[in-house]
Amino acid sequence: MKTIPVSTRVNGDSVEFLCAPEETLLDALRNRLGLTGAKEGCGSGDCGACSVLVDGRLVCACLVLAAEAEGAEIATVEGMAEGERLHPLQRHFIDSAALQCGVCTPGILVAAKALLDHNPDPSDEEVRYWLAGNLCRCTGYDKIVRAVQSAAAEMRGA
Repeated sequence: MKTIPVSTRVNGDSVEFLCAPEETLLDALRNRLGLTGAKEGCGSGDCGACSVLVDGRLVCACLVLAAEAEGAEIATVEGMAEGERLHPLQRHFIDSAALQCGVCTPGILVAAKALLDHNPDPSDEEVRYWLAGNLCRCTGYDKIVRAVQSAAAEMRGA
């Protein structure tokens, strides 16, 4: 079987791995690098459970080939916390009970972080629009939106 060497940065760390030409970034993250935060919910880019950032762009890792990560900067949910200190979004999701089964949570957290990096003071409508690609079957979205808004306020110092 032919393999492709990939050299990239994941959550600020340089990594190298071998992958098959058809292997997805999601499979490489989970199976080669042991980063199991991103989940495979649908395998077709419809649910957002595998959302990661590639060079600052929010993508579904199930739709990106691992070989395309060559030279890229990848950010996953595992890179949000600083050591034992949770990111404000992670803390507010816990405090607001904005998660239940947890399948969608990593993708929603990554998407919400991308939103707040882009717009530190979004309206509820903007939060809902930004997270529209992330499906949650357990919580509904009110608690998620409140958690994002609470974290945004904290991060702005409001």
